[in-house]
Amino acid sequence: MASAAPAPSRKRLAIWISVGILVGGVLIVSSAYYMQTSRSPGINSGSRKQIALGRAVYEKHCASCHGARLEGQANWQRRLPSGRMPAPPHDDTGHTWHHPERVLFDITKYGVVPPHAPPRYQSNMPAFQSVLSDDEIRAVLVYIKSHWPAKVMEWRAEALKYLEQP
Repeated sequence: MASAAPAPSRKRLAIWISVGILVGGVLIVSSAYYMQTSRSPGINSGSRKQIALGRAVYEKHCASCHGARLEGQANWQRRLPSGRMPAPPHDDTGHTWHHPERVLFDITKYGVVPPHAPPRYQSNMPAFQSVLSDDEIRAVLVYIKSHWPAKVMEWRAEALKYLEQP
């Protein structure tokens, strides 16, 4: 009978070890997720210097289509006679803020191509891969984001928190 008493304590020990492993696993996965999502292309908030660079690059390469005030082209939601879409606004009236950082970066760098558009999609949006450095692209996106109101940034964070998982 004396040997029967230790069994419950072994069982409890096994349960506590299992719980510890489970909690540890959750912490490791959560930490890995946090570290990965914080490494999106570096388009979160920017310094004044980065915003100033973004503004200069935007004015030179983007404003002619997307507008000096990020307002986009008129009737941007209706196709042009060519069948292509007008340049959308990048302010809070458009849909730019709906997209994850990686999508915005890729579209700016490579153009509107798969996987961010259907195959053979026709767009007037050029690829800036051979024109702008990655840092300049990031700066433009930081500049654009610097114009979004706090409420849009809150909505965006809530909407995108599941899309930017690794």
